[in-house]
Amino acid sequence: MHPRLLKTFLAVARTGNVTRAADEVHLAQSSVSGQIQSLETELGTHLFTRSNLGLELTPAGEILKSYVDEILALVDEARAAVQASAKQMAGSITIGALETIAAAKLPQWLSDLRYSHSGLVPRLKVAGTGELLRKLKDGELDVIFCFDRGDFDESLIKRKVSTEPLAIIASPADASSIAAGDMKRLCGMGFVTTETGCIYRHLFEEAFSNAGLPSPKIVAEVGSMRAIGRMVAAGAGLGLVPRLAVAEALVRGEIVEIPWPVPLGAAQLVMVWRRRRAQPPVLKPLLAAARGELVPVKSTGVHRRHAISSLS
Repeated sequence: MHPRLLKTFLAVARTGNVTRAADEVHLAQSSVSGQIQSLETELGTHLFTRSNLGLELTPAGEILKSYVDEILALVDEARAAVQASAKQMAGSITIGALETIAAAKLPQWLSDLRYSHSGLVPRLKVAGTGELLRKLKDGELDVIFCFDRGDFDESLIKRKVSTEPLAIIASPADASSIAAGDMKRLCGMGFVTTETGCIYRHLFEEAFSNAGLPSPKIVAEVGSMRAIGRMVAAGAGLGLVPRLAVAEALVRGEIVEIPWPVPLGAAQLVMVWRRRRAQPPVLKPLLAAARGELVPVKSTGVHRRHAISSLS
């Protein structure tokens, strides 16, 4: 059973639809159908049956699905162990990150990493937290950078990279209309926020609750930190965002930071990867780069199969 066929099988099992699975694994629909047929021929049984809801797993398909995650994890583990034993730091690593982190943090980290390991080719994918976690668990990403929501399961390992403070921002015109300490006026103005369920939205609501203030009116929900900063600069409303996401706009004077009566919360930026018995050697220097600790790295040496499941 080739790992490529198993990844396609998982995509069809998850989506229940060949078209959506084809989009997910970046193949033509005919290729997806052909791979499923090849897998069924190899195993000598049908893995899917059609219903009004789409493609559903047969009992045999359910059994295979229970093994696939472990099979693919072992394939990745074997590859990482071989690379470690060969003392290689070349190859590629696929990194996922939120837009804010990708723009404000990763350029310097990846530059530092490439300087220390010239044979490494990093690949960066930008998405929301939910999609990043799904792709990480499916093996499409090696590691992700996001903000800690406190809901990572035991199949994942996380390491704190930094604590990122939040800031209330306004356009210069709006800021000049708010007297120092005039929280009533501030709360009466509309806010541009992210959607419900987003870590930034949770911190936004928590900030008002901690200050004993009523939740303000929301004038727009936007999925991009950069777009929120630009809308605030244009006078669409105020915003509460990680300061790192708008640092350059603050320096340029396009937006202004508004004082807050109590300390604002902060977002914990974390690096997350799958729990495996042998980790890709590049994870250690990547974590070091993210923490600003990157130094020339010697060989990682050989790890036995029962070796680390974390990078502590």
